[in-house]
Amino acid sequence: MVKTLKRVFSYARPYIAFFVLTVIFAAAGISLSLAVPVFIGEAVDCCVGAGNVDFDKLLHIVIKLGISVVASGLFQWLMSLCTNRLAFMTVRDIRADAFAKLQRVPLSYTDRRTKGELTSRVINDIEIVSDGLLQGFTQFFSGVITIIGTLIFMMTINYKIAVVVVLLTPLSFIAASRITKASHDSYVQQSKLRGDMVGLAEEMAGNQKLVKAFVYGGRAEERFAEINRSYGKTGTKATFFSSMTNPTTRFVNGLIYAAVGLLGALGAIGNFPFIGAMSVGRLSSFLAYSNQYTKPFNEISGVFAELQNAVASAKRVFDLLDEEEVSDDSDLDRLTDLTGELTFSHVNFSYSPKFKLIQDFNLDVKRGQRVAIVGPTGCGKSTMINLLLRFYDIESGRITVSGRDISSVTRDSLRGSFGMVLQETWVFTGTVAENIAYGLPDATREQIVAAAKAVHAHGFIKRLPNGYDTVISEDSGLSQGQKQLICIARVMLMDPPMLILDEATSSIDLRTEHRIQRAFVKLMEGKTSFIIAHRLSTIKNSDIILVMKQGNVVEQGSHAELMAKGGFYSELYNSQFAT
Repeated sequence: MVKTLKRVFSYARPYIAFFVLTVIFAAAGISLSLAVPVFIGEAVDCCVGAGNVDFDKLLHIVIKLGISVVASGLFQWLMSLCTNRLAFMTVRDIRADAFAKLQRVPLSYTDRRTKGELTSRVINDIEIVSDGLLQGFTQFFSGVITIIGTLIFMMTINYKIAVVVVLLTPLSFIAASRITKASHDSYVQQSKLRGDMVGLAEEMAGNQKLVKAFVYGGRAEERFAEINRSYGKTGTKATFFSSMTNPTTRFVNGLIYAAVGLLGALGAIGNFPFIGAMSVGRLSSFLAYSNQYTKPFNEISGVFAELQNAVASAKRVFDLLDEEEVSDDSDLDRLTDLTGELTFSHVNFSYSPKFKLIQDFNLDVKRGQRVAIVGPTGCGKSTMINLLLRFYDIESGRITVSGRDISSVTRDSLRGSFGMVLQETWVFTGTVAENIAYGLPDATREQIVAAAKAVHAHGFIKRLPNGYDTVISEDSGLSQGQKQLICIARVMLMDPPMLILDEATSSIDLRTEHRIQRAFVKLMEGKTSFIIAHRLSTIKNSDIILVMKQGNVVEQGSHAELMAKGGFYSELYNSQFAT
């Protein structure tokens, strides 16, 4: 916990000025509030009996009392303003670092986690840290200064009774610490379950058509109910322990207050040897200070629950920030003078040491050649693309593009030399023109329209309410095929030297597919292309066909060569045309 808090405070270091102002305003505001019991005590002593009231002195005291209250309120408002700025700017930087970290972690990190879990860490967990810091900072600083100030004033009034108060104070700390320890583990578990719940809710909400089509709603409710029950039990346990903190410390502080009242009353009645004489006004001041002294302990103990929750959430965020990043390649050369030649030399790769995939793979691709990658579902076709674009690094061997080892050039320049259309369509919230120009933001409207026409997307785009300026998103009502056409238009606009087409026409009707295939033929002229396909009839004219099975390349050659072998490719091809 201490390590996590130190790390959170390290983010607050650049805003130390607000921290200093918080301390100054807290000291000023609370010092003025601590003067109030003094004025109250003096006012009580002005009323010594019936018909014996010093109204002139009482009026001056009331005026000073009013000024102190107003000024104290103003300074405490300024203190809250500074703590708000400090907390919000601190979590702003944490959130920015967390989002930037997601851009630098290996693809394997995001592959192992749901989108909901990552979203929960960057949004929900950091928001909880913000809430915990806001409440914790304000009450902690004001509480510490109040405790010190009231203790000083009590010492000046009657140091003997003040010593009694100090000796009894640790009882509050002991009660709070025992309860806090019990609630910490529950909050950590609750934070984890919160991420699981967000992840499941996002998956179900984002795929409602599939959920309903497969009648999965009941099972989804059962899964959610199970997580929700665990979350409820853990939350109830954490809330129970944290809610016990405040009443327990209040009970202990009530005992302290009663002891002070009893001892002070004895001092006001007579001059007891241990206590000493006290006026009624000074007793009133002491009781007020005693209440002010114990109150911060109640407030600080009450915020322990928020701090525990914030620490648990902060730990999840820092776990993300501590993840290993892809190596920095800013000092490497950029990939230029592309010839389109590409080679795999004795490449070995596995996602896990237990399951061997690509072993001693060799491939020599000439400029302008088309390489098709085929095989059953889950055979590892996308793995080849992951290695080529360095989403994953090979274990051994060598991959070269235009004679350059891909490990010797920057990833951005390598990936920028490929245009890629994936099977999964993706459009972001923005205009159609902005979506098409995603890879080339400076493109003119004429270039965007030309790219759309090339993939036969211009017609449906013009029928949209605002044409190319229509704002779209994943849930904007576009069909899967229309979104796919927009994704293909992106690549058309970029006109990259090399292409990767991962089932690029899988969501398009046959008539449109034939048109786009003709557009792809034109686009692929003179370019090295990698085509992942399930319909083997679409890749018959490829120069090289890689046949994959169980993660490894088992055959390679042209369509005619592979059919002549009568091997696995021949079986796949014939199975698609079996009657």
